[in-house]
Amino acid sequence: MRLGYIQDWQSKWFSLREMPALIKEDYQIRLLVKDRFRSGAVSWVGIERAGSYLRVNIHTARPGVIIGKKGVDIEGLRTTIEQLTGRKSFVNVVEIKEPELDARLVAEAIALQIEKRVNHRRAIKRAMERTMQSGALGIKVKVAGRLGGTEIARKEWLREGRIPLHTFSADIDYGLVEAKTTLGQIGVKVWIFKKQYFTKSPKDMLKDMKLGASQEPKKDVNAQESQVPQTP
Repeated sequence: MRLGYIQDWQSKWFSLREMPALIKEDYQIRLLVKDRFRSGAVSWVGIERAGSYLRVNIHTARPGVIIGKKGVDIEGLRTTIEQLTGRKSFVNVVEIKEPELDARLVAEAIALQIEKRVNHRRAIKRAMERTMQSGALGIKVKVAGRLGGTEIARKEWLREGRIPLHTFSADIDYGLVEAKTTLGQIGVKVWIFKKQYFTKSPKDMLKDMKLGASQEPKKDVNAQESQVPQTP
């Protein structure tokens, strides 16, 4: 809902004729980056197209893992993308300076602990504490699946602070990761309320108060007088 309002698109290109093929290419590129750099703490991949040129922006908390020794890994990734798409490609690595405020990285950290058989409540509370200490205004975490090895799947969620999902001016980051355990998959969803871009000014608040007062139903004095019984 916030695309074009306070958040930007992850894919920046437009082509009506080649749209299905380019959407498939974008999916394959993101899948390639995720599979090749599983331990690289990759949050999301931005793709830009301009004619026969392609730019891939990898947002990660560990840029050294993506680049590799003397840039060998990132050069190999660029060559693979060019072979996949047939376009002249450029790969940029963008560092995420505060991974505790990135919902996808927080969800990955919780999923990794669940895969290591750490209690899900303990993993969630640790992640929430680190996120709130980093300056977040609120965080909500929801896990679903066979939690604790039970036979019946269930859902659990914890929240700290505020999560105004219906406020467009609120910067809400969302992430979904699946933890693959021996008993099945456990989904981890994370919402992080980072900041609010703007609030109402005192002038607008005063205008809303006046508007609300004007819309209140007025009492009919004549009707009240007519209801009062008259003494003979």
